[in-house]
Amino acid sequence: MKPKVAFICVHNSCRSQMAEAIGRLFASDVFDSYSAGTEIKTQINQDAVRIVKKLYSIDMNKTQHPKLIGDMPDVDVVVTMGCNVSCPQLPVKHREDRGLDDPSGKSDEEFIRVAKAIEEKVKDLAWRIKKGQIPKCLS
Repeated sequence: MKPKVAFICVHNSCRSQMAEAIGRLFASDVFDSYSAGTEIKTQINQDAVRIVKKLYSIDMNKTQHPKLIGDMPDVDVVVTMGCNVSCPQLPVKHREDRGLDDPSGKSDEEFIRVAKAIEEKVKDLAWRIKKGQIPKCLS
């Protein structure tokens, strides 16, 4: 059974949504991707939607929506995106923070930089899970 990875941000409208989409694209053979927030917006950041569609041909408006942490299944790994989110104590096997600045309201170049950083980190997480470097994810 594949581990479940949750990408968590405050509003679940930008970075965490991008990470869920990118995780599904590049790591679906290794883990299941989810995203959620501690608060919620009514829609995904449309600049993030546009950039992810441009870079990866994924329309997040069709495949995803903002969710609260309580809407997720139990997960094995929590990845906070760097927004100083105060996560409740979720019972997980591993947690880490990405330290990514929110590109909201910034240039397309900043959204692209963040998307590429997420892609690199998703691929690295998948590699570490495959190699058994994430504690007990493959049990």
